[in-house]
Amino acid sequence: MGEQQDNPKVTLDEIVAHKREEIEAAKAARPLEELKEMIEELGRPRNFFGAVTRHERADHTAVIAEIKRKSPSAGMIRPEYADEDFDPAVIARAYHEAGASAISCLTDADYFGGDLAYIHRIRDAIPLPVLRKDFIVDPYQVWESRAFGADAILLIAECLTEAQMVDLMILAHELHLTALVETHDMESLLMVRPHVGFPARSYMLLGINNRNLKTMTTDLSHTLRMLDIVDDPKVLVSESGIRSHEDLVKLRSKGVRIALVGEALMREADPGAALGRLLNGDR
Repeated sequence: MGEQQDNPKVTLDEIVAHKREEIEAAKAARPLEELKEMIEELGRPRNFFGAVTRHERADHTAVIAEIKRKSPSAGMIRPEYADEDFDPAVIARAYHEAGASAISCLTDADYFGGDLAYIHRIRDAIPLPVLRKDFIVDPYQVWESRAFGADAILLIAECLTEAQMVDLMILAHELHLTALVETHDMESLLMVRPHVGFPARSYMLLGINNRNLKTMTTDLSHTLRMLDIVDDPKVLVSESGIRSHEDLVKLRSKGVRIALVGEALMREADPGAALGRLLNGDR
């Protein structure tokens, strides 16, 4: 698949700078001790790692289906998603019925139209584990993710130093959260590679984002080009640019059996039906 050019309106650096301001405001509004008290009232997180690495059939790809209202490059994905009554649980149920293995939920409000409260609403509606997808750059956000019901968190390597990434992975493990550590460029992948499976194999997934966050271009073949330096494809998640059943087949032929798919599903009037077609093709 060739590259798709979007219309970038904001840079990754801008988003992260804004996120740090948000974090300081969140810390003032809800101190860490309050988050810890919230966590004490929760049960153990669902097993996100197990949900996406178990394959009952040779032709199965585990799809992490994403709930995403808008993006900085594309704006509101569908006009109806602008409605203040937008209900992520409705889409989550449709994804579950169509065969999703897990859910990814955007929680960034300003750039992606998300909300931390969506996570509990999704978990109350379906039994699948939920990934908090956001720009996590501070330990406070890991505690916050656990307190608001997430089963897994996204860590974007391009936003973090190696030391920061490792510290966040350790904290995620201590809170029984799976960490999906996302990379795009070769430099980031080489930084992450020695830490795959750390601090415990069953709590860490490696993601390759086919979208370049600097140029906002998307190319599915990017995952395939990076495979040679991935030691364990069984924990590899291909993210972005996956739009058809044939794309899943292509990835699976190279040993990649986990995919995160968002905008291609959310652009359809019926995201659940779109996921069914993605998973099953003409069957």
